[in-house]
Amino acid sequence: MAGEEKKALLGMTLDELKGVAAEVGMPPFAARQMVGWIYGKKVASVDEMTNLSLKHRKALGERYAVGCSAPVDAQRSADGTVKYLYRTAAGGYVETVYIPDGERATLCVSSQVGCRMGCRFCMTGKQGFAGQLTACDILNQLYSLPERETLTNVVFMGQGEPLDNLDAVLRATGILTADYGYAWSPKRITVSTVGVRKGLRRFLDESECHLAVSLHNPFAEQRERLMPAEHGFGIREIVALLREYDFTHQRRLSFEYTMFRGVNDTPAHAKELLRLLGGLECRMNLIRFHPVPGVDLEGTSEDDMVRFRDYLTAHGLFSTIRASRGQDIFAACGLLSTAKQQGLDLKDIK
Repeated sequence: MAGEEKKALLGMTLDELKGVAAEVGMPPFAARQMVGWIYGKKVASVDEMTNLSLKHRKALGERYAVGCSAPVDAQRSADGTVKYLYRTAAGGYVETVYIPDGERATLCVSSQVGCRMGCRFCMTGKQGFAGQLTACDILNQLYSLPERETLTNVVFMGQGEPLDNLDAVLRATGILTADYGYAWSPKRITVSTVGVRKGLRRFLDESECHLAVSLHNPFAEQRERLMPAEHGFGIREIVALLREYDFTHQRRLSFEYTMFRGVNDTPAHAKELLRLLGGLECRMNLIRFHPVPGVDLEGTSEDDMVRFRDYLTAHGLFSTIRASRGQDIFAACGLLSTAKQQGLDLKDIK
C-alpha cells in the first residue's frame, strides 16, 4: 500500500476484524487474537502482536495500523485534574480531561472537532464545527491516556455534541461495553446532549448508557438565547420524549444546569424546573460557570447555588452542585484546542 494511508484497527468491531483477517490471509481465529492485543493489552503496533506469525504480522502491517497516538500536550492542575490535547487522524485537535477523585477516576472525552450547536457560554461553540471524530479518535482518548488503568468512568461531555456524531459514539460505546472489547458496564458511561431530534430516540433505543441533558434554562425563549438548539428541538419536546422511557432501574437520567447570575438562577426558574420535570425519575447537576473569554455571563454565587439546590431537593428534584475541578488549567472545554489551532498562547485568547 505504498503511498496509501493505513487503516486503523482501533475502533473496529470483532466482526470487522474477522473481515480484516480474511483480507490478509489469516485464519478466522486471528480476529480474536487481534481483539486481545488491541482491547485487552492495548498494544501500540501490529509488531507487538507476537502470537501472530511473522508472515501475518507483515501482511497486516502493510495495510493496517493500530491507530493510536499519544497526547501532544497536557496541562496539570493542583487538584490532580489533567487536560490532554490529542491530534485526530484528520489533523484537528480535541481535549480530554482526566479527573481523579478518591477511588474514582473519570475521563471527559470529546466527540467532535469544534461544535455546531453554538451555545453562547461554550468556547468550543465559538470555534464552529470543524469535523467529526471517528470511533478510533474517540477511543484513542482512553487508549493512549497515561492514566488509563485507573479509569472507572467515562463521560461524553467534552468538545462537540455526541448525538450529532451518533454513529461514531455508538460504535465507541459499543466497543467499551462489548465482551470482546473493554467489557465495561454501561453504568460506567454517560453521554451528554443538548437535545438532537434525530439522535435522541435512537440513542435511547440502541444504548444502555446513562444520559445527561444540557438544560440550563427551563423557559424556552430564554433557553434559546443561551442555546440555539432549542429552536430545532425544544426542551419541552425533549422531556416529553424522555417520559416514554423507564429510568427507574439501571439507566440514570440527569440534567446539567450551568448557573448564570441573574439569568437562570431565580426562584421563578427553580419553580419552572419543578413543573417541567415533575414526576420524571431524574437528578439535577448544578454547575459553576467557568468564565469564557468574550462571553458576558457571570457565575451564580456559592450561597445562591446552595439555596437553589436546597429548594429543588426539598421539593422532590434531587440536586447536587458539581465540584469545580481544574480551574487553574483553563477547565472550560475548547480553550486549549483553540490556542493550538490558532497558534496562540492561552493568555492571548480574549
